[in-house]
Amino acid sequence: MDDLTPKDYGETVALFRHGLIGELSIRADLLDHGQRSEELRRLSEQRVRPPGSDTTRCYSVATLERWLYAFKKGGLAALTPRARGDRGRGRELDPALRELLCDIRREHPSVSVPLILRTLRTDGRIGAEVTACTVRRLLAERGLARTVDVAAASGKTRLRWQAERPGALWHGDVCHGPTLKLDGRRVPVRVHGLLDDASRYVVALRVASDEREHTMLTLFAQALMAHGKCDALYLDNGATYRGAVLQLCCSRLGITLLHAKPYDAPARGKMERFWRRMREEALSHLGEVASLADAERKLNNWLVCYYQGASHAGLLGRDPATCFAEAEKVRVTEQELREALTVRQRRRVRRDSTLSLGGTVYEVPLGYLAGQIVTVATSLFDGTEPIIELDDKRIPLTAVDVVANGKKARPRRRPEHEPAVTPVDFDPGRTLSTDGEEDGDDQPF
Repeated sequence: MDDLTPKDYGETVALFRHGLIGELSIRADLLDHGQRSEELRRLSEQRVRPPGSDTTRCYSVATLERWLYAFKKGGLAALTPRARGDRGRGRELDPALRELLCDIRREHPSVSVPLILRTLRTDGRIGAEVTACTVRRLLAERGLARTVDVAAASGKTRLRWQAERPGALWHGDVCHGPTLKLDGRRVPVRVHGLLDDASRYVVALRVASDEREHTMLTLFAQALMAHGKCDALYLDNGATYRGAVLQLCCSRLGITLLHAKPYDAPARGKMERFWRRMREEALSHLGEVASLADAERKLNNWLVCYYQGASHAGLLGRDPATCFAEAEKVRVTEQELREALTVRQRRRVRRDSTLSLGGTVYEVPLGYLAGQIVTVATSLFDGTEPIIELDDKRIPLTAVDVVANGKKARPRRRPEHEPAVTPVDFDPGRTLSTDGEEDGDDQPF
């Protein structure tokens, strides 16, 4: 059974007052006038903290005596403070102005009180003596609290939603953390995270100094290897999540890639709520860190100790780790992930047997490929060097070492065509000395 609590502030005050004079009310009939006065004087010297107050105070003998007789006559209800008779009327507002303010709120329910007052002051209909607090009390008593028209503001109706099961949908996002000073230079903190929608479980978290697509892909690969693949990935519209490589990887793995509408942060409320909690409890209190890896270690410790296993209001008190563990995982093998993260590009080999890829110059070990267009495959899974796929061969590439090449002997390049073993009787010059009649050639005009 839930704990009993006072139904409102008035009953809270009544209970407080009864706590002061309750014992005396029981013995009041057994005491004479002098003894009762002495007890009231003793109570008046006690310092107590009234409900809702930050300070303590004492109550006079007259006040305590009034409470005592009121309780003996009417019980606990008699100790409830009385509301003002003009409550909600705005005593400094004349009746016409009160009705005007109420009519404005009825006609414009989403307009704020400061805007109402500013407009009326500009028109000269009220002065500075009318305060926002007075108007708010008036409107609240009339049942005219401010309402925001969500449909008109955003063009849609917001609904509370959740994926049908853990693993059905993952959220991905980047949180901007504080700027750290590491080794004498300022380093920004960018926290990349992936959150399961149905369980609120964080499947991967990484701290970096950038928001590049490669960082996101590394995090995504880590989550897939540890927890299997999701059905859909829900991201915002940042450049980090709009790359062709991410789209290609998701398509190969059978994962649907979804993007929220631009400038619609409430559509991704679960991720935003997680970032707010992490910032309040951990990110804003990192203290001294030696590196980004140290900051990542602290955030992961917070995840394990204070988030993944803690009760979550959105899960009706259950913890994310338990909810996520109940789901069946669709495992991804290392080979599947390696193939999904393999990017192939077409490059022309230069005359010096090199090609450029991602700002790095690589050396092609086969000199006869100079001048030809080749297919270069790069696996983002483990960050290995790129390879050339030529027929059934896989030729690894290495970065050019110009100093070592200066000392290396140049091998002879294989000719493109081997000469014939038996010479061929073929001399185009003979045609210049003929009359053009051989082989049935037509006569010139």
